Amino acid sequence: MILESYQSKGFPLIPDVFTTGESPHACGHALRSIFQGVRTTAADYITKGNLRSNISVKTDTIVDRVILVGDGKRKRAIGAQLQSVTGEKTLVKARQEVIVSAGAYCSPAILLRSGIGPQREIQELGIESQVDLGGLGKNLMDHPLTLVFYEVSKSKLTTDHLIWHDGAQADSFEQYQKDQTGFFSNFPFGTFAYARLDDRLSDSELWQKARRSDGRDPMGLTPQQPHVEFWNTECYGPKPYGNIPGNGQQAFAMAITLFAARSLGEVTLKSADPTVNPVVDHKHLSDPLDLLVLSEGCRLANEIVLEGAGTKDVIEGSWPHHLTHHAQKDRPEWESFVKGQADTCKGVSRLPALSNVTSADKVTSGYHPAGTCKMGKDNDPMAVVDAQLRVRGVENLRVVDASIMPTLMGGHPQIAVYAIAEKAADMIKEFAKTPV
Repeated sequence: MILESYQSKGFPLIPDVFTTGESPHACGHALRSIFQGVRTTAADYITKGNLRSNISVKTDTIVDRVILVGDGKRKRAIGAQLQSVTGEKTLVKARQEVIVSAGAYCSPAILLRSGIGPQREIQELGIESQVDLGGLGKNLMDHPLTLVFYEVSKSKLTTDHLIWHDGAQADSFEQYQKDQTGFFSNFPFGTFAYARLDDRLSDSELWQKARRSDGRDPMGLTPQQPHVEFWNTECYGPKPYGNIPGNGQQAFAMAITLFAARSLGEVTLKSADPTVNPVVDHKHLSDPLDLLVLSEGCRLANEIVLEGAGTKDVIEGSWPHHLTHHAQKDRPEWESFVKGQADTCKGVSRLPALSNVTSADKVTSGYHPAGTCKMGKDNDPMAVVDAQLRVRGVENLRVVDASIMPTLMGGHPQIAVYAIAEKAADMIKEFAKTPV
C-alpha cells in the first residue's frame, strides 16, 4: 500500500535502489539483517559457527582506560585497565596492540579517561593529559528522524492485533518460542524511499541564501544524494505520545530520516569515574537548515500518506486522536511539529547507558552515531586517527568502529561498520607480521 502511494506521488519503483544507489528519489525494498527469525549482529563474528578459542568475553566489566607509557610527545599503549561491577580493577596487558571498539559514544570516553583528548577538558576532570587531541569527542554525527503517526480504519491492516491487543503479545511470544516465526521473527519496518527536496525548498529564503560550493547544495550533497529517507513502521514507539492502539484500533508511522545533518554534537565526560556515563549532546537541529529540510520531509511524507493511491482511503486521521498533524499544510506548522513532537534520545529509558544524552527538544536519534574519533590527515586539527586507524601520538593503539568516520553516509551504517572492521582486521594482521 505504501509503495503504491509512493509511486502515485512521483517516486519510481526501483526494487534494489538502496543497494545500487541508482536514484536519490525513488522507492523500493531494503535488505533486512534477519535470518530464520533472528536478527544478525556483529556478535555473529565470534559466536555460533564462528566460536574462537582466542577470545575471552568479560561480562559485568567496564573498560576504564588504556594504559600508556613513554615520555615526551610519543606514547605507547601497553594494555587496558578494567573495572568490575564490584569495583575490582584488573590490568590486561597487550602483546602487540590495543584495539578500542566501544562505539561513537564510549570509545571517546575511554580515550578521554586515558588522558587522550582536549587537554583543558581532561585536566579539569583531574586526569593527567597524555596526548592533546582537540577533535576527540567532537564531530558527533547522526541521522535525526521524526516519527509521524496515523490511525487507519481497516481492521488488521497493521500488526497491532499481534502485539498490543488483549492477549496478543503472549500469543505472539509463544509462537516465536515454538518455531521462531510470527510477529517477533521480523523487524517492524516496511518499505523505504529516498527523496530529493530541491524543488520544494526553492521558495525558502534560508535555502536560497545558504552557501553552496563545488556543485553541492546547502547540505553539502550532490544532486545524486538524497536529502531524506522515508520508511513506514508499525508497533514501533510511540514514545512521544504515550499511547498504543487498544482493541479495535490500528496505527502506523511514517519515519522521516534526515541525511547530511549539519548540526554536529560532542561526547564529553563529567567525571573520571568509569561508572559515570559520558555526556552525549547531539545538538540536533542547532543548524536551522536541518530543521528546514527535516520539516519539509515531514510535509512531503504527510502528502504521500493522505494523497497517495494506496493509503488515502484508509487514513482516519492523526494518532493519537487529540493530534491534528494530518491536517497541516504549511511548512511552519511542520517546523513546530518537528521541534515539539519528534521523539528523542534525551533521558532515554530504553538505553540506560545513555541516560546523560541531551538534544534539541524531542528529536529522535536514528541511533547511527559516528565521527567522534575522526579519521583524517596529519594537517587536520580535528583528526583523531590516521588512515590506518591509529590514534595520533600513540603507538600500538587503534580505534575500530563508527567513531572513526569523518562523514556519515546517507544510509544505514551497519554494513559500513562491518567493512571498517574487516579492513582493520587486515591491517592488524599485517602489523602483527612486522618484526619489532
